[in-house]
Amino acid sequence: MAKLKPWEVSDELWAVIEPLVPQHQRRFRHPGRKRLDDRLALQGILFVLHTGIAWEHLPQELGYGSGMTCWRRLAEWNKAGVWQRLHEVLLDRLRAADALDLSRAAVDSSQIRALKGGRRPARPQSIGGGPAASTI
Repeated sequence: MAKLKPWEVSDELWAVIEPLVPQHQRRFRHPGRKRLDDRLALQGILFVLHTGIAWEHLPQELGYGSGMTCWRRLAEWNKAGVWQRLHEVLLDRLRAADALDLSRAAVDSSQIRALKGGRRPARPQSIGGGPAASTI
């Protein structure tokens, strides 16, 4: 079996991801252009993220659709919560396989959302007696 490139999605991984991706039905009366397959869009997203190229430079020859299509799909899935659910599913699988090593985990306080905000700093005290003298 040939080794997959880092951005290629195996059948096993796709079986985990596919139920998380929202399904879209084509309209009957005015169907428009056929939607790019979700698996190809995912591989296009992973290619761009792995290589660091700009979305608009995604090579059409790869068959992953245009960079703009992949970017839109990324935003759509983000809004639908696909990435959060995928993260949770993969963590559950790692825990079940006893393959999750939390000894190397770190929590950065800048990543934790402050729900009620912090206290506002007091207004600085003026050190001068009054307004400055006019220079005109």
